[in-house]
Amino acid sequence: MKKEFIRNGHMGVMMVDEQHNGTPVDADVVVVGAGPVGLALALDLARRGITARVLERDPGTFEGSRAKGVQPRTLEVFDDLGIAADARAAGGPYPPMGLHIGPFTKSWQMQHPAPAAAATPYPDILLLPQYATTALLHRALLAQGGTVEFGVTAEQIAQDEDTATVATGDGRLLRARFVVGADGGGSTVRKAIGAAFEGSTDEADRMIIADARIDGLSPDRWHVWPRTGGRTTAACPLPGSDLFQLMITIRPGDDADLTEEALAALLKRRAGRSLRLHGLTWVSVFRPNIRLADRYRNGRLLIAGDAAHVHTPAGAQGLNTGIQDAYNLGWKLQQVLAGAPDSLLDTYQGERRPVAAKVLGRSTELYAGLKQPRTRALTRGDEERQLGLSYFGGPLAPSDTATTAALRPGDRAPDAPLPDGSRVFDLYRGPHFTALAFGTHAAKALDSLLWPTAGAPLHRHILPTSATPDAANLLTAYGITDDTLVLVRPDCYIAHIHRPDTVSPPGDGLAEAVRRFTPAPTAA
Repeated sequence: MKKEFIRNGHMGVMMVDEQHNGTPVDADVVVVGAGPVGLALALDLARRGITARVLERDPGTFEGSRAKGVQPRTLEVFDDLGIAADARAAGGPYPPMGLHIGPFTKSWQMQHPAPAAAATPYPDILLLPQYATTALLHRALLAQGGTVEFGVTAEQIAQDEDTATVATGDGRLLRARFVVGADGGGSTVRKAIGAAFEGSTDEADRMIIADARIDGLSPDRWHVWPRTGGRTTAACPLPGSDLFQLMITIRPGDDADLTEEALAALLKRRAGRSLRLHGLTWVSVFRPNIRLADRYRNGRLLIAGDAAHVHTPAGAQGLNTGIQDAYNLGWKLQQVLAGAPDSLLDTYQGERRPVAAKVLGRSTELYAGLKQPRTRALTRGDEERQLGLSYFGGPLAPSDTATTAALRPGDRAPDAPLPDGSRVFDLYRGPHFTALAFGTHAAKALDSLLWPTAGAPLHRHILPTSATPDAANLLTAYGITDDTLVLVRPDCYIAHIHRPDTVSPPGDGLAEAVRRFTPAPTAA
């Protein structure tokens, strides 16, 4: 229910949740930070009917390119959120790289194209500057009825048993069931959690990153001018514009003059007198920052994205890992708000922190390769696409549960064509769980599976096991060799695999799995 209130002379509306002793709140969730991670989380919550207040300290969305690679797994997330087609229209493939050494240019593909496969609708990385990614997510949030409060800082954050409270820079107190910090490396929410941010920042290793027009430079490739002594220069064309992202490494003693005139002169010295830089739209100095929070949650406070882990830009991993943090967290917040065990939110750290630790190691390794003008050190492949990421053996996917010939609990649910011309991913699109029944006994088990009326609903599908080509592709992708019921989480990972026998209803293993992430009691 809603309740009007007056605070500091301002009229507003509080959401009153009678399941929590009538404690009034301004929103279910306050999201601090409106970068791609905060916007992705707010968008996911909005489509789930969860009220979210998004606070952003800057006066508008970020206007720089910074992160510019959207990996295949993140494109699958965008597909579920309804923006994949727009992202692909706004972006483009990574261009070949051109390594300029004196009068010679060596050309090669940094991003190896992935083979087309039915299980992977988006096999290749998408070149999409961060400002375009942010704009897509922001527009999608607005279309869902969400908003962002720009120019609002989160000054202090506190919590009690029922709520978390954010004191804003404009004198308000916002109360919510949960607060999620997507507010970057200097996160206010992380500090309120009391999490250590372990790692290092190399102040001696600096790089100027800028978006600008560069006359005399072909937009059909990513240009690199290697120099000894750590003074490499590169320029990558940005799709949908006539801009380049310029990257200039500078040594500790070098002057970091960020004016357009100084950058234009520096580019001429480094790359060629014929090049003319103008129309500068954004510029920053980057320092390698490699850090990982020791905890992602404290009660009603959580963190995601750069607030939890910061990476080098190599390999296009940071933004993608952060958006997938949000995708993991959104459905869990919905379930806990609906009455699921609070421990479900602990699995967010249990699943996502190991991923961040692994990605940090890989991006650090790739960044070291940027200092070596060898194509082998600059090549990217399957590991960066994040399609093989699995939560198997984690808190929601015990290693002692049933598997198929191809899948384990915690694995990514693959795509596949269906006989009616649709695809399996069409069944997953939306804020729900999905149950797939293969075989007669699995269909009976599916029919008798109890599911709660609160929280994310369950969509039930009986799939063909006949010997048609499409059915064969589906059975191969899912490793189906006998009657099997596959339960898929809202973030499109396998929740549970169940093999019913000829007489029994769903076994205790399936019921136990359902209890871990749904409100109780269950109802037909």
